[in-house]
Amino acid sequence: MKLSDFDFDLPERLIATRPARPRSSARMLVAAGDRIVDARAIDLPDWLAPGDRLVLNDTKVIPARLSGTRTRGDAVARIEATLLEPRADGTWAALVKPLRKLNEGETVRFSEALSADLAGRDGAAALLRFNLGGDDFDAALAEAGAMPLPPYIAGRRPADARDAEDYQTIWARVPGAVAAPTASLHFDAALMAALVARGVEITHVTLHVGAGTFLPVKVDDISAHKMHAEWGEVTAGAADEIAATLAAGRRVIPVGTTALRLIESAALGPGEIAPWRGDTDIFITPGFGFRIASGLMTNFHLPKSTLMMLVSALMGVDRTRHIYAHAIAEEYRFFSYGDASLLLPEGGPPQARV
Repeated sequence: MKLSDFDFDLPERLIATRPARPRSSARMLVAAGDRIVDARAIDLPDWLAPGDRLVLNDTKVIPARLSGTRTRGDAVARIEATLLEPRADGTWAALVKPLRKLNEGETVRFSEALSADLAGRDGAAALLRFNLGGDDFDAALAEAGAMPLPPYIAGRRPADARDAEDYQTIWARVPGAVAAPTASLHFDAALMAALVARGVEITHVTLHVGAGTFLPVKVDDISAHKMHAEWGEVTAGAADEIAATLAAGRRVIPVGTTALRLIESAALGPGEIAPWRGDTDIFITPGFGFRIASGLMTNFHLPKSTLMMLVSALMGVDRTRHIYAHAIAEEYRFFSYGDASLLLPEGGPPQARV
């Protein structure tokens, strides 16, 4: 398929720069079978049956944006860094601007407590070796860093104190992501209580969302695109829970494309899943055979993105175009802080109360 198959016109006014408050008050488009229903995130339990299982990504976004200075004699240069991922040798891969003003071995000071030396380069990424590690590094980063908002938000306003809470899920547990699993940002205590009351089961998995999630596809033939790799884990307990739900004939619905990509990476075959840990670069496009996921809760994605291709794989290309046309006509809010969609190819359960 061609990249143009996943393009559409999106009015800029529909790009959200702040989330809905409370979280579960966000709008939610439900595409269930042939129907499209306009709902709210708080209505999610009405579309699920007792025994259905939501799979949630418990990654925690780190404050990966840093601003510091490099001093060379009397010359002081402002350096901006966005952390990408830790490396096995103890360094961090980072996007540094302007990298040309930093020589190997030179130090950038980000705060009184936190500094880093340029240890080398890996393509366009810099390799930074920080002066702290472990809990000391985490504490200093929390003090000096800012939330790494996506480019389409950061280009409209700087990150602020509100984003430290807004751009983090309520169950975030495992630090390592530089982007949030944004479909999960619609969940709050009220929605979680309603899901429990409905008898919906919950499983947590971990996939550290990387900055590569925002990289554009640069090839016209999408089969030639190289997907970025992200680290994830499905524990033995999580795999057992998902397998038990499938064996009982209930649905497994990941919240977010990250959770979906991870459980499909861990699949052994249709309805079969095993514990899994490592880097996944799974690329889901139309024609993909889903082995675990029965549906998906997700936000509205960028034109010509790999996430649009994933949604089209689940719902069909023509159906996805219709869903997005409805979302634009009804002025749903798009992207990370935007509204939600619940995508159920086979429709909702017979007892859905809508």
